[in-house]
Amino acid sequence: MSRLSPPPHPIAVRPEPPVRPAPSDAVSAGPRRLVIRGQLHRPLALTVADLRERWAQRRAEVVFDCATNGPQHHTFEGPLLREVIGEAGPAFDARRRKDRSRFLLAVSGGDGHHTVLSWAELDEDFGDAPILLATAMDGRGLDEAGSQLVVPSDRCGARYISAITGIWVGTYAVPEERAAPVPDSRT
Repeated sequence: MSRLSPPPHPIAVRPEPPVRPAPSDAVSAGPRRLVIRGQLHRPLALTVADLRERWAQRRAEVVFDCATNGPQHHTFEGPLLREVIGEAGPAFDARRRKDRSRFLLAVSGGDGHHTVLSWAELDEDFGDAPILLATAMDGRGLDEAGSQLVVPSDRCGARYISAITGIWVGTYAVPEERAAPVPDSRT
């Protein structure tokens, strides 16, 4: 259960693999950055401070069941993921729902955890999920730890990715179907 405060030309590109931080990124000085890339018009590299300053902050009070520690109660603040990705300019035709519904987001964390979301989950015409890129947890800024993905509707915390290093946005290239013999079910 969660509560969220009320919200105050296609191009042809090749899909890129999810962003993986270089070993030097983990030990570099300065604020952590998350890189947003893929099938976008304007890829972004953002710090938690950028997320706090450039987008309206939403608040989500969440409870999720952690397999190892039981129920977890937290309050997160941060911008909506769809607004941040929207600024990066996903390479779909926004007027065409089916074009938008083909896009995926692969989120990678500094601890090696990953998850995949669909644009349709975020899109106001589809799931309209208030997924956040948290800049604060329980009143404490996440500047040093890095932004956290917050999916308020999830009952378990598996998609709460910590210390986000990258978000890849794009379409999955469906393998070409080849005519293969259909197995005989009588054998």
